[in-house]
Amino acid sequence: MRFVIIGAGRVGLRTARVLREEGHEVTIVELDDNRVERAREAGFEVVEGDGSREETLERAGVEDADALGALTSDLNVNFAACSIAKHHGLRTVLRVDEDYREEVYHKYADEVDEVVYPERLGAIGAKNALLGGSIRAIADIAQNLQVVLMTVTEESPMRGYSIEEVALPAQARILAFGKSDEPMGIPLADDSLEVGDRLAILADFDVLGEVRQLLVGEGVAAAVGGA
Repeated sequence: MRFVIIGAGRVGLRTARVLREEGHEVTIVELDDNRVERAREAGFEVVEGDGSREETLERAGVEDADALGALTSDLNVNFAACSIAKHHGLRTVLRVDEDYREEVYHKYADEVDEVVYPERLGAIGAKNALLGGSIRAIADIAQNLQVVLMTVTEESPMRGYSIEEVALPAQARILAFGKSDEPMGIPLADDSLEVGDRLAILADFDVLGEVRQLLVGEGVAAAVGGA
């Protein structure tokens, strides 16, 4: 596949490297001279110019690309680039910074295919390292909601119970279930929870601790909460 990445900063250049390592073709658009030089030294095709301008994106081959990632630290540039790319029929990914208010995320989410918050994703990765193997944050859905993957342990009070018998708090629900040696799927009422089984839970931050105690057990130390 062919991708156009707007911005050769920390997020853009790292994303470009990952795509290239997977065999994709990547063109970077960058305005800053130093970043242009750094990206070219890394072996990338770079188009110098303002990524919010259509003529710049046309020079980058937007008409023949499959997707565009607007990954600069400037939300206005990112949104303009995504709008132009949408006009050309591309899949679009818009970067926003976490210090913007939550309403901004929702405002722009309807205008592009995906909105990404690198700082939040990084915080989720750090959180997973701290939580260890039995609990893993998958995504922050909103300011107070998170999807968490939990693994049933020997200490789980619900070990041996069925999905139907698991009494989660009102602010939590089971999204998916998988036996330890099987893919995850739709949870069935008579599925029995055994050691190693996995559950994807959507829950309010306020009740994640209670859900952990039910499904994982008291002995597993975890600071589950917002990123």
